[in-house]
Amino acid sequence: MPSSSLAAPLDVELRPDRPAMLRVDPPDDVAAWAARYREALRAQVTEHGALLVRGLGLRDTDQAGAVFTRLAGDLMPEREAFAPREAHGPGLYSSTPWPANQPMCMHHELSYQLEVPGLLLFACLTPPEQGGATAVADAAEILKALPAELVERFEQEGWLLTRTYNEEIGASLAESFGTEDRDTIERYCRANAIDFRWLPDGSLRTEQRRCAVVEHPRTGRRCWFNQIAFLNEWTLAPEVREYLVDEYGADSLPFNTRYGDGSPIGEDVVQLLNTTYEEHTRREPWQAGDLMLVDNIGTAHSREAFTGERRVLVGMAEPRRLADSCPTGEASRR
Repeated sequence: MPSSSLAAPLDVELRPDRPAMLRVDPPDDVAAWAARYREALRAQVTEHGALLVRGLGLRDTDQAGAVFTRLAGDLMPEREAFAPREAHGPGLYSSTPWPANQPMCMHHELSYQLEVPGLLLFACLTPPEQGGATAVADAAEILKALPAELVERFEQEGWLLTRTYNEEIGASLAESFGTEDRDTIERYCRANAIDFRWLPDGSLRTEQRRCAVVEHPRTGRRCWFNQIAFLNEWTLAPEVREYLVDEYGADSLPFNTRYGDGSPIGEDVVQLLNTTYEEHTRREPWQAGDLMLVDNIGTAHSREAFTGERRVLVGMAEPRRLADSCPTGEASRR
């Protein structure tokens, strides 16, 4: 099996259909092992976009959290979540509680924020019976594969995320903003270039325009970096989309994405994006105790449908502010 020359002595397995993988013998002290090999592991992530470490035998939340902090330092608290997560400590969360029979398509975590996590950390405590892989795709290769005219439009306009918060679908105000206090939420929105409007029923509607293509801060590669397909209505299962449209109306869905000028994105474009992601997907089924590190800017990730119990912990680290030169517009002062 070929291996990388970077960050020796790690012997990393490289295959075109899988993320880079490092097999290790279970260390006596996993956190100490992570601290010892931190720089070598991080170099592999920079080179390959993602690294799966197999053999650590991660067993519980305390152990996973210790490894995460040894590798990444302080973990980021999640803000603007689109779905609630269970917290297991500062910056340590369960994976998103998405229905097991529905895949989560490729995306970059929290790419609609002004300050995004540069690094994602995953720990598999319990693998599913079938499916459920956290697959990855190279964002620079995705960009190259997309039609030039489509990329040009998104580069010029950016993309628009619309959200209508309610108590039934997705994260509540408290889960997303950490509070239900209107003044605090409004201050957050203004500080983060989020246009907002309180509706007559007391619910909140927001819009935020973000860039779709960014330059990687370490490698300089241009990356397709967004959640355009993931949060779009046409990625939802047809019966789910139909229910949400009937329940909330086409213009008041809990979340949706548009072109930066506010025009709707057609089903054909969303299908093209998801097909392009699939053509560049690398996947490896989880095993108990696995650790995965993902460069969130250079690499998209997904979660495939699964059966059985699946316990995967998530940490986010290395906040990066990428959007200063992107077409964010001005936040509302209403």
